Amino acid sequence: MLADEVLKLLSTEISPNEYECYIKQLKFNEKASNSENIVFNAPNELIARFISTRYSDKIAHIFEVKTGIKPKINITLQNKAKSTKQNQQVDVKQIKTQSTLLNPSYKFENFVVGDSNQFAYLSCKAVSERLGSVYNPLFIYGPTGLGKTHLLQSVGNFCINNGKVVICVTSEQFITDFTYHINNHSMERFREKYRKCDVLLIDDVQFLGKTDKIQEEFFHTFNELHSKNGQIVMTSDKPPKMLKGFEERLKSRFEWGLIADITPPELDTKVAIIQKKCEFDKIYLNKDVINYIATNMGDNIREIESAIINLNAYATLMRQEITLEFAKNVMRDQIKEKRENISLENIIEIVSKELNIKPSDIKSKSRSANIVEARRIAIYLVKNLTPNSMPQIASYFGMKDHSAVSHNIKKINELIENNEIFNLRVIELKNKILTKG
Repeated sequence: MLADEVLKLLSTEISPNEYECYIKQLKFNEKASNSENIVFNAPNELIARFISTRYSDKIAHIFEVKTGIKPKINITLQNKAKSTKQNQQVDVKQIKTQSTLLNPSYKFENFVVGDSNQFAYLSCKAVSERLGSVYNPLFIYGPTGLGKTHLLQSVGNFCINNGKVVICVTSEQFITDFTYHINNHSMERFREKYRKCDVLLIDDVQFLGKTDKIQEEFFHTFNELHSKNGQIVMTSDKPPKMLKGFEERLKSRFEWGLIADITPPELDTKVAIIQKKCEFDKIYLNKDVINYIATNMGDNIREIESAIINLNAYATLMRQEITLEFAKNVMRDQIKEKRENISLENIIEIVSKELNIKPSDIKSKSRSANIVEARRIAIYLVKNLTPNSMPQIASYFGMKDHSAVSHNIKKINELIENNEIFNLRVIELKNKILTKG
């Protein structure tokens, strides 16, 4: 049956856990369906809402690939006519603990830990195991796509599995919920929801600074939860002090507990994340493809995972093996546009930032091992990416003559040839210099 085939193809694009928990429970309603309207029945409202929000577009796209028609996907409840008597016998504790929608694939077990995120990871584990008693609130910040949401929802999934009432929302959902209850004169229900949970998780809290009313409500929600030892965890793209539009009293409360940052991952962490994603979703990528993705896709983990899913979907639909050449063709639109007219300053800026060295140190006479290595990499990249002559490079780096430049380039070439990890790191730096944005 076509519907079964579509869901089977969808299983190649999502995690096995999500497929088992959600998609596998759908039943195709052939009587209610036609070419332009496809109806699936779900066993309960929770699953129906989750699939409608997260997967209906993907399901519609696969139908379009198969039939040439993009249908509307409807997820409805099955057995609507049954008596509610059976529903009244459902375990009350189960209803209580499932008071929010969380992605079940976001767990501590499948979060890849590296130097860039270890502190945030350990902080989240600590608050999960000792709710409200340590690090309350926990405030996690860093650029988009580095795993903040994964950690936030890992806290939620851990706590739900331990029978706690968890509310996990984005700041936009909090605002929408607030506006709805204000307009319907039902703020008591809003406060019941947000102030009587065990754990409140707010993603992208930076967007709460839009209006005074929202801040006022969140301020009182925060205070009441905190006074009852309810755990609060927030994520943001900036630390509390740098949040714009927020009252000082709120920013001060955000700093009451622990502040943990997540920085862009190191190359070996990116490789490990790709390997973990492939293992979890049962996707086979050879070593060359993994290294290509790690060195070309930048630092946004969400974009990297999306690229892997997209690559696997193409390979499945086209019945192709994922070779390096195939990966390059599929991913060409996802690799950022190449920069032209690269300057010495561009290279120094990126190398110093990525290797955590001051730009002035790279041009200094320091013989510290990490500075010497950064300087040699910079010289190597300047020689390969700019039209500067050897004497010009020697002059820029304050070297005696071009023979000193040649010596440094020789040392880097030896490392590239004999150390695969070092070679990949240089390739990654080169790609970051070459790409815009």
